[in-house]
Amino acid sequence: MNIVKSNVKIAKDVYLMKIEGQFEGRMGQFYMLRAWSDYPVLSRPISIYDLSEHEISFLYHVIGEGTERFKQLEAGDSIQLEGPYGNGFPEAQGKVALVGGGIGIAPLYLAAKQLHQPDIYLGFSRESYLVDEFRPFAGDVVCDVGGIIVNQIDYAKYDTIITCGPHVMMQALVERAQGSGAEVYVSLEKRMACGIGACLVCSVMCQGGNRKACVDGPVFAAEEVRFDA
Repeated sequence: MNIVKSNVKIAKDVYLMKIEGQFEGRMGQFYMLRAWSDYPVLSRPISIYDLSEHEISFLYHVIGEGTERFKQLEAGDSIQLEGPYGNGFPEAQGKVALVGGGIGIAPLYLAAKQLHQPDIYLGFSRESYLVDEFRPFAGDVVCDVGGIIVNQIDYAKYDTIITCGPHVMMQALVERAQGSGAEVYVSLEKRMACGIGACLVCSVMCQGGNRKACVDGPVFAAEEVRFDA
């Protein structure tokens, strides 16, 4: 078991939890988190938001019973972590854009720190959060509240575009990026039971057949994913 260092509300139903300890992980990977012994049955997959020598951070949206339990945790409480799981974002070269929608900004913070001054586009439906946290690691930062963030990108400027957010946002981004020459990578959110590819819950429709978000993803090259399926 690990110890919660802090668990702070930063926006409506959005929390940032820091956990003490030494952890491994790459940008785009996730951990399975559990703060209960019996119910709910399943652990919850949460992307790594930040990682340092003595702690790991997770940004999460309270949308169900598991994350409701996480919301109630306080400093000093115990929590179980398993991971890191999945493949992460590529070590992209050239000009890079990171595009996040809502809670989809979560895995992009560590990416912003590890990539070289990417441009960052953050879209929110009602309330923005943590935008200033990205600025020290970015080239340009564009924030949009209530609009369509993918309409504000000059796709031809970039060699690589990395995105995480609502399915419809990522689908629109992929469509707009076609013909631009940019390589696009998407991070998909799926319900998971095991995190290791044994249960088939997190199936993703891809061009060559179904794949698993937990072991084949959660990061996929955009051309692999069938967004229309």
